[in-house]
Amino acid sequence: MTIIKIILGLLGLGIVVFFHELGHFIAARCTGIEVEAFSIGWGKPILRKKIGAVEYRLGLFPVGGYCKMKGDNEYQEALNNKTSIKPTPGTFYGATPWRRIVVSFAGPFANIVFAALVFVIMWGIGFDVNTLGNKIILVSDIEKGTSHPADEAGLKTGDTIIEIDGKPVQYSIDIQTIITPNAEKELSMKVERGGQLVDLTVVPALDKTTGAGKVGFYFWIDPVVSAVQAGSAAEKAGMLPGGRIISVNGTPIPHTMAISQILESKPNNLSIEYEQIDGNVNNAEIPLTYGEDGLTANLGLEFQTIHYRTPRLNPVQAIAKGCSETWETFFLSVKSLALLFRGVDLTQAVSGPVRITLMLGDAAAEGFGHSFGLGIRTMANFLALISIALCIMNLLPIPIVDGGMIVLFIIEWIRRKPLNSKAIYVFQTVGVVIIFSLMVFALFGDILFLAGNH
Repeated sequence: MTIIKIILGLLGLGIVVFFHELGHFIAARCTGIEVEAFSIGWGKPILRKKIGAVEYRLGLFPVGGYCKMKGDNEYQEALNNKTSIKPTPGTFYGATPWRRIVVSFAGPFANIVFAALVFVIMWGIGFDVNTLGNKIILVSDIEKGTSHPADEAGLKTGDTIIEIDGKPVQYSIDIQTIITPNAEKELSMKVERGGQLVDLTVVPALDKTTGAGKVGFYFWIDPVVSAVQAGSAAEKAGMLPGGRIISVNGTPIPHTMAISQILESKPNNLSIEYEQIDGNVNNAEIPLTYGEDGLTANLGLEFQTIHYRTPRLNPVQAIAKGCSETWETFFLSVKSLALLFRGVDLTQAVSGPVRITLMLGDAAAEGFGHSFGLGIRTMANFLALISIALCIMNLLPIPIVDGGMIVLFIIEWIRRKPLNSKAIYVFQTVGVVIIFSLMVFALFGDILFLAGNH
């Protein structure tokens, strides 16, 4: 299963990088800059075909790709000869500054277009959503002695959140979408409690491991069994889908978190009283087995969640919704960069290629585990998010990435003088140091992540 996750993750990353390089390729061709090679994948070419002046390649390692433009190394030759770059027609540095700016910007722009295209297609065909309701359980009622923003706001277990900041919410995904990006921001909240509406104000805390806002509640899941794993102790005990658990080891079970509380004491078995669909009440004895960590128990039971499919939008509606979602995601991603300077644990919040690959693979595998449609939606959504993140990172004014090169070319345009090869060398050397440092830091975080999961 791990191999499948890695393959899915690499495939996803490859698609995102491919579109980035495709943007550079198209822009170069449109601006008169000659492209010598365009490769799908890295490493030694296993297939190559020259069409016109461009050699199209398939790399040995089929992840990502690259676009090799004529004259990429002109500055290095000028540096070796201690001269300025001499403009040569058809080469990258021989093109006017504005053409180079267009080509540099085209890669990140292609990532935005890709993300928008993904969202538009998904809204156009509709997609599966697996979520929970909007009824909550306070963390402080489960973890005694703790206090969270939910407690300070006056929320109570059993409350149903129906509105946040004037926006109606129906599912847990709606609530998370609003709370996650609004750490330390005051939010108005309307909840239903005992048939009455209550107005509250909550300020989500900043989770320094993720940079997300958190309030301090779980989402209520009724203890209704949706599936029983084949061959599990629960199946052998006669439990069937549709049954509602009444009590476990003599303790009443109003929601599934109550079962989690019982499991914290690591019992050897559970005595479960449950009501079947036909109304009969039965009892089952389930011996427990624990995972390698010695903490996670396998009940062999899955509980009922909410599953629905979004309606198919017409082309105009899909384009409007897809573009809107792309903009919102881009804005939130930019906003999240500021959190890196507010005490967030960078080893947790900043992911390297290893962690991104595994997270993408995990998300896809989990989605496909529920249904093919949900798997496609989950992977597509993750790809769009990564694509937008790649766009933002490449537009940062850091030497060597697209944003840094754009700054360099703007300066050249303003000065109306060719670039000094030594200045480019120093600029790119600084960029290499910055990028290398970030890669080492991200890789260190990945190692800690992997160590914590084994």
